[in-house]
Amino acid sequence: MGQPAGPRTEADFAAEADSAAAVACAAAIDSAAPADFAVRADSEARIPTTPLLHDEVDDLVVAWRAQRPDLDVEPMQVLSRISRLARHLDIARRGAFADHGLESWEFDVLSALRRQGPPFQLTPGALLRATLVTSGTMTNRIDRLAAAGLVRRKPDPRDKRGVLVTLTSQGRQSVDAALADLLRRERVLLAGLNAVDRRQLADLMRILLAPFDAAD
Repeated sequence: MGQPAGPRTEADFAAEADSAAAVACAAAIDSAAPADFAVRADSEARIPTTPLLHDEVDDLVVAWRAQRPDLDVEPMQVLSRISRLARHLDIARRGAFADHGLESWEFDVLSALRRQGPPFQLTPGALLRATLVTSGTMTNRIDRLAAAGLVRRKPDPRDKRGVLVTLTSQGRQSVDAALADLLRRERVLLAGLNAVDRRQLADLMRILLAPFDAAD
């Protein structure tokens, strides 16, 4: 028979406690590991490593980088997409206006008047500045709109030689209907973006356009 065990010391109790804790920890890790790894793998799988979408501009950029590696073609990533979107917007605008018997230039003049609020009138000079055309072009456009019953001329009480161009009731109805149709079509163009994305894009576009507006 061996010698009877001596009295247990505080070190013995500490060693046993450490050993029990280690066994419990290992068991907990072993039982939880599959779930942890599954969650981690699922989370990592959701992180996109490449763009989810691909468009023609991507192909354009790749081709130019291959043919002209000496040039930085990064501006195409933004401006080529703006150019292509502008084409789709032009189609939407022309379609909306045509459905209400208007051409794009007619909508531009009528909407400039409509935005003024009652009595919906401007001088020819203010109209040409709002629509960025020459004086001769604006005179011709006012003539045609007046003949169609969409606007009318009246003397300017502040200028004996001047006139005011005023939106008629028919003109107001036409521009209001065309605007509602245009906005519906524009919402379709932006359907791929949520409200936050649209606001962010608008903010970025404002940064790009502000210097040009200031120069004008």
